[in-house]
Amino acid sequence: MTQTTAATETLVGQFATSPARHIGLVLAGVALITLGAKVQVPFWPVPMTLQTLALMVIFAASGMRLSLEIIFAYLALGLIGVPVFAGASAGPLYLAGPTAGFLIGFVGAALIVGWAADQGMARRPLALFGAMVAADVVIFALGFLWLGFVFTTSSGATLGAGVAFASGVKPFVLADLVKLVLAVVVITGLGRRLHRG
Repeated sequence: MTQTTAATETLVGQFATSPARHIGLVLAGVALITLGAKVQVPFWPVPMTLQTLALMVIFAASGMRLSLEIIFAYLALGLIGVPVFAGASAGPLYLAGPTAGFLIGFVGAALIVGWAADQGMARRPLALFGAMVAADVVIFALGFLWLGFVFTTSSGATLGAGVAFASGVKPFVLADLVKLVLAVVVITGLGRRLHRG
């Protein structure tokens, strides 16, 4: 299966039939990721955003090429100051802040889940869930490494592994697993509706 053929067989790839529609899909994906970053839902042990859910649904529906275009557009808008991230701020300083590793991890997630979608895993829930778990591990790993060993506080010190894990990984694992399950359910449901239609 070629990349072009795979892209047209994904849930949203079949709608990218013209340059204008393709751009529209990229902008829609960026808008959904932004909305997911802004919405907070009460959860234990900390409130969660819906960004991981939005990311995984978009990547699984779009395939690798379109997913990368969406995530690079999202990061580019944030870089130039458009408030697309979870907080109210954006710009180059935000991308050098404590969450930068997680944002970089989004690219890895787009590669993994988008590739899985291109291989038809959107029609195999367990395989898709496995790809999403792998993608989430990449996000957490890069976020952890950046937070613990690259990001520096105002005093010039790094946070270290213990603080990075306690503040950047541990509180979010359970919520992310819930969101991955929901993402698989959403993709499976959309696939069934489209194939019936």
